[in-house]
Amino acid sequence: MHDSGADNAPGVIVIAACTTLGTTLVVRLAGEIDCCSIAPLRALLASAAADGYTGLVLDTARVDFCDSSLLAVLDWWPRRGRRLTVANRSRAVRRLLIAAAVDVSGQPAAPAGPLMAAATS
Repeated sequence: MHDSGADNAPGVIVIAACTTLGTTLVVRLAGEIDCCSIAPLRALLASAAADGYTGLVLDTARVDFCDSSLLAVLDWWPRRGRRLTVANRSRAVRRLLIAAAVDVSGQPAAPAGPLMAAATS
C-alpha cells in the first residue's frame, strides 16, 4: 500500500470561545477549517447575524489548517455593513489570506473586497 502523505481525514474545527462585546461577536477558533468542518462556524455566524450582531472578531491563533471554506465565511460576513477583524492570525491563516489577495497571474487582486482588507490589515 502506497502512502502519498496526504491526510484524507476530515478536519475538525473547535470554537474554543465565543463572547460578545455589545454588538460584536468574538470567536476564538482552533484546529482545522475545511469544507467538512466549517458548518458549525457558519451556523454560529448565521445565527449571530440574524440576532443583529454587526461586528465579528475571529481569533485564529490556534488554527492549524484552513482552506477556501474560511474565505467563503470571510467574504459572507461583511455583507450588509457588518464589520470583520481577523485577529492573531496563525501561519496557516496568513498564508491563505495572502494567497487569496493574489490572482492566478501572480498580480495583486483588485483591492475592493473584504478579503484584501483582511489580508493587509
